[in-house]
Amino acid sequence: MGITYDKEQGRFVFDFEHDGANDIVSLTGSSYQVEAFGKCFYYGYEFGEAVDGGVRGAFIKYVKFSESIQRDANLSQFIQKAINDLNDEINLYDYDLVVMPESSSKVNQYMLRYIYRFAQPRLHKMELIKSLPENISFDMDAYAVQYLDDVLENGRPRYTEKQKDEVKQSINEMMDLIHKKDYFTIAKDVKKSRFRPYMMNFLRFKSEEDKALCATIRRQNVLIVDDVTTSGSTLNEILRALRVLNEDNRITIFSLIGRKDLMVESF
Repeated sequence: MGITYDKEQGRFVFDFEHDGANDIVSLTGSSYQVEAFGKCFYYGYEFGEAVDGGVRGAFIKYVKFSESIQRDANLSQFIQKAINDLNDEINLYDYDLVVMPESSSKVNQYMLRYIYRFAQPRLHKMELIKSLPENISFDMDAYAVQYLDDVLENGRPRYTEKQKDEVKQSINEMMDLIHKKDYFTIAKDVKKSRFRPYMMNFLRFKSEEDKALCATIRRQNVLIVDDVTTSGSTLNEILRALRVLNEDNRITIFSLIGRKDLMVESF
């Protein structure tokens, strides 16, 4: 299928039968493995490499903020086709848990209802919601093991105790600043930071019941669903939260729109 942008009419044109060189998005097709927090698998639509940033932004806005997906035949078919292909690939009935970020977008809820057509009655659903900035923490122990406690080839410590203390002080000052910011500013500021892998608690389970459920579902299939992947940071946090509780699930990521290479960059 293909979607193009008619600049003169200022609208998107859907063709569910044919692919074209000027298509905005295409289905990823077969699974794309992401080596992050264990093996994960990625599906969904992704933008073409040559798509103009303005067109990309306009399409994301159109999808995320549609007033009524049910009344928009093109958009509803667009979503259903991706989930149908997902089901053909992985068999949604084999999945035990679907995890989603809290979102004001109607797309996530529409996707969930459509997924239930294939997966009921066994599929459990839970949401992760944004933590307050003051609850974001830094895993100093892991950072010390990875960097501060490193040794040279001759067995001598790479850093002196004074240097370690200076680094720890800098990290504490950075965290003090983060605790005063809003969530979206934080996500943007730390995405490419070398400290990013050690920052924790961006997202939390909506309830203790959800957290307990996730911990008990072991060696089973988990589906992460999100409408749009722009930076990969939200999916990163969901994976982190899940893997802290449970390391042996098979996880499939389904993002309606995005780029799979963003997932690689995020981890």
